[in-house]
Amino acid sequence: MSEDIPPEIEKRVEELREELLYHQHRYHVLDDPVISDAEYDEMMQELKELEEDFPELKDPNSPTRRVGGEPLDKFEKVEHSQTMLSLDNAFDAEDVRHFDDRIRRLLNTKESPKYIVEHKIDGLAVIVRYEAGELSLGATRGDGEVGEDVTENIRTIPSVPLQLQKPVDIEVRGEVFMPRDQFAEMNRRRLEEGEKPFANPRNAAAGSIRQLDPSVAARRPLAFLAYSTVRTEDGEFDSHHRTMEYMKELGLKINRYWRTSSLQEVIDICQEWVERREELDYEIDGMVIKVDELALREELGATSSSPRWAVAYKFPAQQKTTEVLDIEVTVGRTGALTPNALLKPVEVDGSTVSRATLHNEDEVKKKDVRIGDTVLIQKAGDIIPEIVRVIKEERSGDEEKFQMPDSCPVCGSQAIRDQDEAVWRCTNAACPAQVRESILHFVSREAMNIEGIGPSLIDRMLDADLIKDYADLYYLQREELMGLERIAEKSAANILQAVEESKNRRFDRLLYALGIRHVGSRTAVLICEHFRTLDNIRSAGQEDLQEIDEVGPVIARSVVNFFQRDKNKEIIDKLLEAGLPTALKSEEADDHLRNLRFVLTGRLEGFTRQEATEAIEKRGGRVTSSVSGQTDFLIRGENPGSKLQSAREENVTILNEEDFVNIIQGKGDYLDR
Repeated sequence: MSEDIPPEIEKRVEELREELLYHQHRYHVLDDPVISDAEYDEMMQELKELEEDFPELKDPNSPTRRVGGEPLDKFEKVEHSQTMLSLDNAFDAEDVRHFDDRIRRLLNTKESPKYIVEHKIDGLAVIVRYEAGELSLGATRGDGEVGEDVTENIRTIPSVPLQLQKPVDIEVRGEVFMPRDQFAEMNRRRLEEGEKPFANPRNAAAGSIRQLDPSVAARRPLAFLAYSTVRTEDGEFDSHHRTMEYMKELGLKINRYWRTSSLQEVIDICQEWVERREELDYEIDGMVIKVDELALREELGATSSSPRWAVAYKFPAQQKTTEVLDIEVTVGRTGALTPNALLKPVEVDGSTVSRATLHNEDEVKKKDVRIGDTVLIQKAGDIIPEIVRVIKEERSGDEEKFQMPDSCPVCGSQAIRDQDEAVWRCTNAACPAQVRESILHFVSREAMNIEGIGPSLIDRMLDADLIKDYADLYYLQREELMGLERIAEKSAANILQAVEESKNRRFDRLLYALGIRHVGSRTAVLICEHFRTLDNIRSAGQEDLQEIDEVGPVIARSVVNFFQRDKNKEIIDKLLEAGLPTALKSEEADDHLRNLRFVLTGRLEGFTRQEATEAIEKRGGRVTSSVSGQTDFLIRGENPGSKLQSAREENVTILNEEDFVNIIQGKGDYLDR
């Protein structure tokens, strides 16, 4: 320390830091404060003033750093000391028994080992490193091998000790999350201030940790629970439960756990928390089952993506009841009129649900959904909200039956329903809703993937007459964009760069992006592989198109009609003049999954449903919606539905996500089965 600083000041700063760290631990880790908030705030203010008056005394682990340090330009990359693997999933008691069978078989024993069962917190996995008891690094999981240095944001979390109870070197793993009640309060304040609320606590926590300005993270109600150690230099432990207790001794707040050698008790604990999850003030989406003895873990080892000694027991999709406030009809890019139920907002699996698609008129009639009904809802595939059924016992008689309109709700043009379809369509090709939706489809992730262009910006560009169709995106000027509200020079440059980069997308992505009715991403791949160039596709007749497997008369007629319309010819000419791809590149052809049928169920970690489908179809495979005797593979993600049982009954090969990645890459022996 500088000789200019009075010794009594140095002593007072040390005393204040020690006192504040002690009281932070009492409040945020032990939930047992011993002083009032006013007394705590008074000490914190005194320390802040002393550190400002004597900058030489500032310390990165001072309690004052909880409010955030200087904003960062970017996050530095951090290579993990040990790979952060993901976990295989179990979805029911039978899967847990299979996990135990495999453990006992690998260990060559008839007895189940001791297991640890923990809450699977729905947050953001991080590592926190301490050197000589002081926090030195916080990092995100990233891809498991390399994460991002978010130390300054981790410092702001009150339940992360800045100093441990012992001066040890240790690296711990844990979950950053946002308590439910504080999440709700934060969203209430955001709404009052005119800001958009966060969708769910997990997204809010993840977004907060990845803020370049640590003061933003400091204002968010983040919390932390530790669930394992990666390394420690304070002796070795023989069991997981001992390392958990050791972390607790060091002052870390640890995840709740149970220890048992009874497999039935393991199952009972998992099933108990399916019902009790709402009792917790944080979101959990399952339980984690781990072998307790560390020597056995070493013996069991791991695959390339997951440890063999642990499994995640995933909770089934959560269902809630709510009320249908109204039924609204929206218009899609092909003119399809879709009824949507507007719901009384309700929390389902960590996010607020306020609407659900009813698909078409027949679906509304089949489920007999009426305005004013009480309904049971869930997230289909854990993503899209759907109405499971109407609770007719709750009807009062005042419910209102829904009637599909015979005119477009946007442009007022006539709406018609063909005899062979369940969908009503607007007959006006220039309908503003169709134009808007066609542009949204064109820029979407699975099509041309133009980042930065979303619904709000498209609306503003249409209103300002900057664009009339998606081809006009390639002729935008920086000055035009800067004339729009909330678009500065840098934003305009980023948008134009994203548009330019989209010219490098695959040829089949462009064909899909055109929005030809009945042509999905797989059909686009098949057509591009068959005809190779856009000129060939434009000049193809219906019979030529029907030579392709899976392309019938309806699709063929739709493609021919699309390329015959003068307006579409004009748009395509503009796209070609802008330099978009006109032919299939040789390296884009890959058909090692040709003629294989896949079914997807549950949520995958590394793929959206669309990305997984595209990966299969790009390689010649086909994705179907239901399991049959002709299905070759079922890809199982988190929270699978009834398709899993159907696959077992049909003896379909079931692959987890690691298997799926291998089969996409042409690895493994799956294709020889």
